[in-house]
Amino acid sequence: MAPATAAPRAPAKENGKAEATIEPVLVVSGLRAYFQTSSFGVEREVRAVDDISFHVGANEIYGLAGESSSGKTTLIKTVAGAIRPPLRVLSGSVVFDFRGRRVSVYDSDPQVMDEIRWKHLSYIMQGSMNVLNPVRRVRHSFVDFAFRHIGRKMPEFMDIVRTHLQRLHLTPAVLDAYPHQLSGGMRQRVTIALATVCRPEFIIADEPTTALDVIVQNGVLAMLRDVQREIRSSIIFVTHDMAVHANLCDRLGIMYAGRLVEEGRTADVFKAPKHPYTAHLIASLPRIGYVAARKGLEGTPPNLADPPSGCRFHPRCPLAADICRRQAPPMTWSSPGHRVACFAAATGSAQ
Repeated sequence: MAPATAAPRAPAKENGKAEATIEPVLVVSGLRAYFQTSSFGVEREVRAVDDISFHVGANEIYGLAGESSSGKTTLIKTVAGAIRPPLRVLSGSVVFDFRGRRVSVYDSDPQVMDEIRWKHLSYIMQGSMNVLNPVRRVRHSFVDFAFRHIGRKMPEFMDIVRTHLQRLHLTPAVLDAYPHQLSGGMRQRVTIALATVCRPEFIIADEPTTALDVIVQNGVLAMLRDVQREIRSSIIFVTHDMAVHANLCDRLGIMYAGRLVEEGRTADVFKAPKHPYTAHLIASLPRIGYVAARKGLEGTPPNLADPPSGCRFHPRCPLAADICRRQAPPMTWSSPGHRVACFAAATGSAQ
């Protein structure tokens, strides 16, 4: 792969005061991952992740937002090294720092990656039934995923699992159940327990509450936050639900058509969005007392096999200018800790 530059870091000062430096646990630099197929003499390339750079600090929850087909799931699979053809990484780097042990996902031996998964890097997949074997009891999933990483004898290992389940308000009885015997909320808590029982430094969560009702969702999110604080892990949290991001994430990245278009502290992004796409996502949230009809964003996401020239959002953007059609906007700092890729943002007209 081609060499990549380091992911951008925030300016050193904010409001005249020196800002504390948070050492990154993850640095993604210039990452490009495309789906490439060739059949019947026709070659096709889908630019699902196109030149993305960001970092995640220690003990931080970093949110990824964007509508369906924006590339969120492909990005986190690429970050985790969980890719299969036809998805290929063309350039860039993904580097983790696990308490001084630096691991480059695409330059390390596969055995090294096998060692760090679940023990240092875990993944909460979208949908609990994608993780739990429907014909085996739940206890076997814990043995399969975590036993060799924890390195204790079986009785002691099962004691650790039972204690961890209790943190997530699950009784040890779930270990003897089959997945279909548990409710959706219980299954999702089991998958969170699987991802955190080894106390990993980094967790990737892909839409972990999508299929849950609001009450169960709130409970699962609160428990995930509590566990994250207890084991001091960093998390990439993916969801299209902006309300969840507002309540859970420390920083937020907005994706559109395979690219990162805005990034900043969550409170800053919600208070003063710089990109018109971000402003639309936030405006779509329901508000108490607001009764006027909401207008949806016109158009559809672009075909990433043939993306539009320039800014990929320009066919749907009410602020698009001629330069937007000709040139892709660079990711620039609009304020300390806040980046945006938008020509309109430079004039303050994005909101």
